[in-house]
Amino acid sequence: MRICICAVGRLRAGPEKTLIDDYLTRFDRTGRALGLGPARVIEVEDKKNAGMKAEADLLRKALPKGAVICALDERGKVMSSPDFAKRLAGWRDAGRQDLALIIGGADGIDPALRAEADFSISFGAMVWPHMLVRVMLAEQLYRAATILSGGPYHRV
Repeated sequence: MRICICAVGRLRAGPEKTLIDDYLTRFDRTGRALGLGPARVIEVEDKKNAGMKAEADLLRKALPKGAVICALDERGKVMSSPDFAKRLAGWRDAGRQDLALIIGGADGIDPALRAEADFSISFGAMVWPHMLVRVMLAEQLYRAATILSGGPYHRV
């Protein structure tokens, strides 16, 4: 199952980008044998003053056809890492070819696009900067792959 992180805004070179690249490389290596990956990031323009609807239109265009759509949103389900891994494995085992994880801009995800999502995940009650959410998501993808592979990275 291919993974696509569709995010609003461009991430410049720096520590966040380095972390994302590292975790996604690890995910690709670990996930390949599990039928997970590759993972890629698609960035859409941050539409200043155009609003969430304009950002949502760009995100929709970036989504792979037929993908499971999972929104990262403060109103989403809070999950443990093992539960997230099980969810990924469930989509993969159901024969889903693509998973699109969407991250909105500074104002979040347009309500209409949020309503189109098959699932929503929250990283807790706090609101996180969308650039840090990318890092946390990349790490959780890698963690999920190690959980599913029985690797030692995730400790209970």
